[in-house]
Amino acid sequence: MAASSLMAFQVNCSVQRSSNPLSFDHFKSNLSTAFKPHGKDLQQSPVRVDVSKVIKKVYLKILDAFVDSVFEFDDQPLFPSQRNFAPVSELGSAVNISDNIEGHIPDDFPEGVYIRNGSNPLFGGLKSTKSMFGRSSHAWIEGEGMLHAVYLNKYIDGMWTLRYKNRYVETETYKLEKQRDKPSFLPAIEGDSLAVLSAHLLNLLRFGKVNKLFSNTNVLEHGGKIYSIAENYLPQEIDIFSLETLGDWNVNGGWNRPFTSHPKRAPETGELIMVGVDAVKPFMELGVISADGKELVHKADLNLNRCPLCHEIGVTQRYNVIMDFPITIDINRLIRGGTLIKFEKEEYARIGVMPRYGDASSVCWFDVEPNSALHILNCFEDGDEVVVWGCRSLESVIPGPDFGLNKYEWFSKRLKPIRSSEGSVATSTEDETSFFLCAYEWRLNMKTGEVKERNLTGTKYSMDFPMINGNFTGLKNKFGYTQVADLSASSTSGMPKYGGLAKLWLDEPEAGFSSKEKPFEDTIKVEYHKFGENVFCSGAAFVPEETGLEEDDGWITTFVHDESTDISQVHIVDTRNFCGEPVAKIMLPSRVPYGFHGTFIVKPHVVRPFAVRDGEAIQA
Repeated sequence: MAASSLMAFQVNCSVQRSSNPLSFDHFKSNLSTAFKPHGKDLQQSPVRVDVSKVIKKVYLKILDAFVDSVFEFDDQPLFPSQRNFAPVSELGSAVNISDNIEGHIPDDFPEGVYIRNGSNPLFGGLKSTKSMFGRSSHAWIEGEGMLHAVYLNKYIDGMWTLRYKNRYVETETYKLEKQRDKPSFLPAIEGDSLAVLSAHLLNLLRFGKVNKLFSNTNVLEHGGKIYSIAENYLPQEIDIFSLETLGDWNVNGGWNRPFTSHPKRAPETGELIMVGVDAVKPFMELGVISADGKELVHKADLNLNRCPLCHEIGVTQRYNVIMDFPITIDINRLIRGGTLIKFEKEEYARIGVMPRYGDASSVCWFDVEPNSALHILNCFEDGDEVVVWGCRSLESVIPGPDFGLNKYEWFSKRLKPIRSSEGSVATSTEDETSFFLCAYEWRLNMKTGEVKERNLTGTKYSMDFPMINGNFTGLKNKFGYTQVADLSASSTSGMPKYGGLAKLWLDEPEAGFSSKEKPFEDTIKVEYHKFGENVFCSGAAFVPEETGLEEDDGWITTFVHDESTDISQVHIVDTRNFCGEPVAKIMLPSRVPYGFHGTFIVKPHVVRPFAVRDGEAIQA
């Protein structure tokens, strides 16, 4: 296929487009015209035949036969140290785990649902293909979404009833492959350029989508409804009691693009602020959704000249905060033989500050040092400055190594602890080839245009997946929390593993260290909660105490897996006694793979009060 044809295909096959010239309807129209005389004869015969359905059936069978004969699916291997990244099966009915509690759930802990999303690939794991066009493979962040939920219900006598349930997020493409009962979509992110392009084309012609819809990253509550989110498609509405997928959320037809995985609720108004990126122009649009979730009240094209892989947006009382960092999606680069997604560390990075209902011309852009920050801790206004706190690295785990390089070796090298020439853990610099993440601050002066940057936590511990007390989103806060990477275990496995939690005292400087031990000025106080050897967490979420008077009155809940025993649990950690033992450990009935983001949905925010009957969460 000529480069110009490939470009035309790629431009028109964006997953967000509702129509394109290479769709089946276009193909069908041409064929119907060509066979019109025959169709007319058939329609006049006693037996009526829908010619278009016949043509479509034959056409799809030919395409399927071509794929089956040309493409060979292979499983991407998992090493023994990666076994808890492997998928699990659905359990079906919810399982009572009330008797599996070590310790005590606090009396003032809220009733609700702790729920986490994560990758759980169909058919045993992520796939690769090889063909005459080369090889393509799923990226490590792909895989169908699976929700893992723990329901906590308290009776009048103070006794807790706990249930656990898991279930796939049943997107349109999940249902399609499940019905076929075999891998059908060709991997379309990583690989040889021609193999990726052919995967896009054949997926589009067979299924109307260039890639599978992976709703596997986060869980959101807004307007009394629950959604599963990943930034490759629209959010999926979820019934919190059955975990059934109810369908796309397009804000009553007002939004036809993907969401970022981390939209933010604006202070005071409760409106939801999000962005959606696309591989063709407009590359990024921003939307404001009403507090009840029923109306898109504002939409703006930000007029970017590239497509950044924007994972998160920030808010303050008056502004939206936009991250335009150099992890980019570029169709032309793919056509030229490069990768679809790439971290271009030599390219520019900038942060935009935009009035809540502004447009592209109202954005104030601040150039910052190139980096690959994906997650924002919080943003707020401080006099003339907008302050942005996030987790920053000088290298990117997305998408991974250039195709053909050994994935394990590539990840393993970059996940190692930063060490000095003497062999001790380094404390002087950040390594530009490492995935090391620190809590980081950008101070953006709205009057002078000046930018001040600083590392808040040094280089002793790598940390990511930040969270705060959600009541302080967009406002100045004192405390933040992160998952802490076990770099030795991560390097050994070639995949990120988080062996602890951190509590960040954002307005309290670190004390008691010499200048040699503390090379970064103004680093902050940090407390650590460590799980123990071969024990790792995912999906940590802050749960505020409903009657708490202080910002850090509450708990961290997190899914935890012990690789020595192959047992999964939920831990509840008191944030006022952060370094102590968890107040409760809840053993789960089956293994929970490592995943991405979790949240705790307090019972009053669930539309219907829930109870449990015969192992299922039901309406009370």
